[in-house]
Amino acid sequence: MTHSITRRAALAGMAALPLVPGLARAATVGGITRFDPALDAVVDVGTPIEVLSTGYRWAEGPVWVKQGGFLLFSDVPANIAYRWKQGEPVAPFLSPSGLAGPIPAGIREAGSNGLAIDAQGRLIVADSGTRVIAAVDLKTKRRTILADRYEGKRFNSCNDIAFGRNGAIYFTDPPYGLTDGDSSPLKELPFNGVFLRTADGTIRVIDDTLKRPNGIGLCPRKTTLYVAMSDEARPQILAYPLGADGMPRAAATVFHDFSEPLSRKLPGLPDGLKVDKSGRLFASGPGGIYVLSPEGKALGLIATGKAAANCAFGEDGRTLFITSSDMLARVRLKTPGLVKPGIAA
Repeated sequence: MTHSITRRAALAGMAALPLVPGLARAATVGGITRFDPALDAVVDVGTPIEVLSTGYRWAEGPVWVKQGGFLLFSDVPANIAYRWKQGEPVAPFLSPSGLAGPIPAGIREAGSNGLAIDAQGRLIVADSGTRVIAAVDLKTKRRTILADRYEGKRFNSCNDIAFGRNGAIYFTDPPYGLTDGDSSPLKELPFNGVFLRTADGTIRVIDDTLKRPNGIGLCPRKTTLYVAMSDEARPQILAYPLGADGMPRAAATVFHDFSEPLSRKLPGLPDGLKVDKSGRLFASGPGGIYVLSPEGKALGLIATGKAAANCAFGEDGRTLFITSSDMLARVRLKTPGLVKPGIAA
């Protein structure tokens, strides 16, 4: 979900290249850097980062599906959600994954972005092209729209998803899917929002002041909401303390600031994130996936050498899958990441 000017130029250049999804070009890539000894409890710095497949225009939104033992992930500009399973070729699972039919000129990224599995076993999709939050039956692939408007106005291009209490869904809505971004004639909302959909379908605004809200997640107790901002002027993760109603009970605070690695021109911006069962964040930032303590301290960096979009825990819970630019990769952890084994995180 990182969408900087640099990434846009890269996508434009890649559009003319032949893409071969599923082709792994290297066995391993990048490396792991320790910033704090506490990283040693999470992952060994010598653990290889394994490349599983390459050839995507922009790999995103990975989610592990325990019932079936496979991973789903998005290629947003290609409008395809792929399925990866150990020992099998990577293959399209949803095509189109987002907007169906002819793609209007005003839509830049027509496909699905963030993916998640809810308590009912449905695939919940942040559909950038259709500009909705949708539920997809994994067997029939029938799609149900859960949210498409706020106060009668269409969302911009829904980006990422996290589950709160009692069936609540939090999601971000930047303008990345629109060709002209904030100036797009298709943009109906005057802001780029962070939203809450309650179990009865009510849509509430968490924050309407952020320039580029992106990745989203919650602490294990569902009492703190994290929102990453892919904003070069404000490359931060914010933390919102939540009340019993799921809404912020106080102003957001800065959980982690990525200004320093961004100043070194490391690839990427704050993007997707996941929270493990101990409250640590595995968060995209300049350089790769950062392991952050529950207090926001950077413990280490898992780097593929390219911008990282997002990550997900899977397999037995000790595998971290990473979507990074044109590749899908994984790294083994020492600790289980899943907050609720059996429900994809």
